[in-house]
Amino acid sequence: MMTEQKVAISAVEIKEGIFLALISLRENKLRAGLTILGVLIGVAAVIGMASIVAGLDKMVMNEIESMGSNVLYVTKFAPGVDFEKLTEEERNRKPIDFEAAQAILDYCPSVQAVSPQNYYTAPGGNVVKYKNKEANQPRFFGTLPDYLKVNNRFIEQGRFINEFDTQHRTVVCVIGTDVKKALFEHEDPIGQDIRVNSRKFQVIGVIEEKPPFLGQSDNNLVIIPYSTFAKTHPWEKELFLQVSAVSPKYIPQAKEEITAILRKTRGVPLDKPNNFALWTQENLKEMVNQISQYIYIAMIVISSVGLMVGGVGVMNIMLVSVTERTREIGIRKAIGARRLNIMLQFLTEAMTLSGSGGVMGVGVGILLAFLTHAIFSLPFTISMLWLVIGFSVSVLVGLTAGIYPAYRAARVDPIISLRYE
Repeated sequence: MMTEQKVAISAVEIKEGIFLALISLRENKLRAGLTILGVLIGVAAVIGMASIVAGLDKMVMNEIESMGSNVLYVTKFAPGVDFEKLTEEERNRKPIDFEAAQAILDYCPSVQAVSPQNYYTAPGGNVVKYKNKEANQPRFFGTLPDYLKVNNRFIEQGRFINEFDTQHRTVVCVIGTDVKKALFEHEDPIGQDIRVNSRKFQVIGVIEEKPPFLGQSDNNLVIIPYSTFAKTHPWEKELFLQVSAVSPKYIPQAKEEITAILRKTRGVPLDKPNNFALWTQENLKEMVNQISQYIYIAMIVISSVGLMVGGVGVMNIMLVSVTERTREIGIRKAIGARRLNIMLQFLTEAMTLSGSGGVMGVGVGILLAFLTHAIFSLPFTISMLWLVIGFSVSVLVGLTAGIYPAYRAARVDPIISLRYE
């Protein structure tokens, strides 16, 4: 019976503490608002940034998956390499060249297609012209007919490069939709001659439009046959090499075959590591996850500053409240209230105060997430976990900040406090 009475009393005290905190919020709007502003900013930062990071993750993952689950990439260095810390062997590595691409196609049975891409950028950027119109900074590269198969892309108009173009080094090109809009807004581009860095090419096709990736367009491009590129730019040897396995389940086998043939063609001794990098979309996903972890750490640090400021504000207002209500504390003690009762009341008020900031912070964070979605077209992603974490941390800040004021209130001498005016 005594235990039930204590629980009932505690519940009443908690209810009274919440009620008094809400009255304080209503009667001292400016003071309370400034007090919980830090908590609000901290929680809003957590919710908003968590939503942005989750949206970016989702967008990047979707983009990576759209590249094809059976695609492998062969490059001279692994993704994310620090070029300032290259070893002597890495600095002297041979480029990934066309011979490597041909060897993979010829001797790797688990590979169905190879797309070598050899890029060139003129000093000041590539320039494409048609009559008096101009398209600036397109990506200009040579490749093989399998480019479409490997990259899972399609032709919107005309045709793509074929084997005849490759064998006879035809002076033709396929353009992206950005180049088409810049040069042929009201005209059919097929069959027209354009100049790429002063070299003339005939347009034979327009590749389908692809959604932008992280704000970067993948439609501002000019593609020519690899053999034509090799003839006009013989000094450009290094390739970005994409390889398509027969199916996703053949990727491990394709990796082994590609590694073996490249080690042989590149003359890697048995006791030496690979002098090339072979990676898949899973490696890209791991990189994205690592970057996300760093962003989450930064997010926690930033939000902690706001929560710390908010905690100091809550502590200050609760200390002021203890001083203002010294006589009230004395009366409560005189009629039988224990120190624990006084502490519980002030702790409840502090937690309610900061919790109110947490609720408003959650609302502001959701609004930030929605605005980011509307402005930058990121996926709108709200995690219930982060909503709960944000609110819980705000209440915890109130609990931590309220301990000292509650302790001071509990130790007030009832005799002295009854005389307090």
